Amino acid sequence: MTQRLPPSLTPLDTALAALLQGVDPIAPVELPLTEAAGCIAAGGPLFAAWPPHDIAATDGWALRANDLVGASAYSPLALATAPVWVEAGDAMPPGCDCVLDADAVEISGSLAQVLAEGVPGQGIRRAGSDIAAGTTAGADGHPVGPADLLLAGVAAVDRLSVRRPRLRIVNVPDATPTAHMIAGIARAVGRDVKTHQAAARDEASIADVLNASSCDLLLIVGGSGVGRQDAAVTALARRGDVIAHGLALQPGRTAAIGRLGKVPVVVLPGSPDHALAAWFALVLPLVDRLSARQPRRQVTLPLARKIASSVGLAEMALLAEEHKTWIPLAVGEWPLRAIARADAWLLIPGNHEGFAAGEPVDAYLMQE
Repeated sequence: MTQRLPPSLTPLDTALAALLQGVDPIAPVELPLTEAAGCIAAGGPLFAAWPPHDIAATDGWALRANDLVGASAYSPLALATAPVWVEAGDAMPPGCDCVLDADAVEISGSLAQVLAEGVPGQGIRRAGSDIAAGTTAGADGHPVGPADLLLAGVAAVDRLSVRRPRLRIVNVPDATPTAHMIAGIARAVGRDVKTHQAAARDEASIADVLNASSCDLLLIVGGSGVGRQDAAVTALARRGDVIAHGLALQPGRTAAIGRLGKVPVVVLPGSPDHALAAWFALVLPLVDRLSARQPRRQVTLPLARKIASSVGLAEMALLAEEHKTWIPLAVGEWPLRAIARADAWLLIPGNHEGFAAGEPVDAYLMQE
């Protein structure tokens, strides 16, 4: 069925500028490592050097390399005193700067002889080689990843300073699968998400669950069209302010933006393809502003086929990476099979007619 549209469409860049106006980064919070994954790093404690001193990287004999010059199986070098055996992770004995394998030293009673030379640093992990003094977990403005959590754990730091926007999602009946998809995407990248169910699709029921307390961003999923049962936008107007309803964006034309007090609001269409496109085009820039995130990474590859776009309408394209090229899967309309296969998405501005085959384009990865 053809989707009915609002009587006028606001340009995407105009709507996005209005949505971001007055939105500042939220204050950092300290979270346990298990909750900090995916959140945006906001500075943090400076780690001490690790290891704090030279340690054995392997099991073996701790020795001084300069004392072993010329030693070999054909010319064993007798030692005045028996060497110290160390296990991986043990502190190196004073004066020792290498670790030889077990079979490189022969012990017979009180006699010890070495059958191989050593070099300084052999079998040793130097002080500060894993973590340099002054290192922080996670680059400021970037997501906290598994490697950052590993560094923090090794350095015995149990909490990290991050920015984690609080998202409140209102699910309008009949849009439940789409609301679950949006909530899952948000949680996967470390957002603090709470969902609430409207009792019905009418204006009063939706307005009853519109609450901006304890959240930094409010999403309403479903009911954004102009059908007789689509009341999300009128409910927002009843409780707050509607900035724009109907965007020059495809998919996502029936999305709306507004405010509930000082909290920005995005009304996402109930259709999963339109909601996902509006998430990329509207919600991600807003979340990035709240998180003080550095610009997202783009991947540049040539197009395997041309992409044609209508001037005056910003269009979203889904791409798959194949043989170091971007293959267009869908433009403007997103079948679910294209969403499932896509590796990246591309926003084609409203003043652009598209891209020629072979032209390099900058696309955002679906999972970032």
